[in-house]
Amino acid sequence: MKKAVLLLSLLTPAAVLAQQGTGDATPAGTVPTTVNFPIERVQTPTTADLYCAGFVSKPLSSKDKYVAGGMESPHTTRFANNEAIYLNGKGYEAGQEYTVVRELTDPNRYELFKGQWAALKAAGQPYDEIARVKIIDTRNKMAIAQVEFGCDAVLPGDLVVPFVEKPAIAFHLPMRFDRFAPANGQVSGRIILAKDFDSELGTGGKVYLNIGANQGLKVGDFLRAERNPTTVVHDAVDSLSFKSSANQPTQTKQVDIDPKFLTRTGGPAVHTADMPRRAVAELVVLGTTPSTATGMIVFSMEPVHVGDAVELDQQ
Repeated sequence: MKKAVLLLSLLTPAAVLAQQGTGDATPAGTVPTTVNFPIERVQTPTTADLYCAGFVSKPLSSKDKYVAGGMESPHTTRFANNEAIYLNGKGYEAGQEYTVVRELTDPNRYELFKGQWAALKAAGQPYDEIARVKIIDTRNKMAIAQVEFGCDAVLPGDLVVPFVEKPAIAFHLPMRFDRFAPANGQVSGRIILAKDFDSELGTGGKVYLNIGANQGLKVGDFLRAERNPTTVVHDAVDSLSFKSSANQPTQTKQVDIDPKFLTRTGGPAVHTADMPRRAVAELVVLGTTPSTATGMIVFSMEPVHVGDAVELDQQ
């Protein structure tokens, strides 16, 4: 009798699960578990995040307006909040506000992914946003401006463009973050550069994308950063792992994880292209140009890499 009761107790959960499975149209094994759904609590962008993020755009049409120096030039070459600076160019009026931007170049010229510099050249020129200044005097050949909000030290040669107020980003409530979500068919692109030419970033980091307003992106949109397992194939350092064994000597069938689907051990081969991609972070769009966008990482499960894919997240 005890054996019958024990057998019945073991079979009951299996029967319940089988009954639930028949009432669900989703094939068994495809329903994500809670393990794949950590709750993301995103970081809300601050004023500094909005106005100091930088951007990539087509080169500025005019470079006639730029910082010429300051009250202590040439002894002082860096200017901060509340300091007066001199602006070269014409058309300034008292009370006008301008954004100081810096045209950037990477002296290292090291590609973080194959084709990065070609992708960046197609997207445009990277610029850093340095400060917001206000014109206080136009009686001289050079206009005099005061630094009202500084992201970094203003340098002679920095360009000035008309200030444009940026819309605030709506607060994002906590939501589920599916690490293995399949492609959703929405707008997708790639991270082609990061602020300060960083290669790996965490929450709060700023990145530049090769998609923009022409693809329907707008300020406040959220995107998932995704990484394909085949990415490691093209990394000179990480790809060295393919040359090491992942097996135990006692295994009868030793598996090869190989990018070219080759077998060295005589056992089965695992192709990295068949592995699922994984989501690594959530981004919010801070600004757009017709062909590019600036994004901020508001939630990350692991470091975001320049070269990672991005896809519009419409949860």
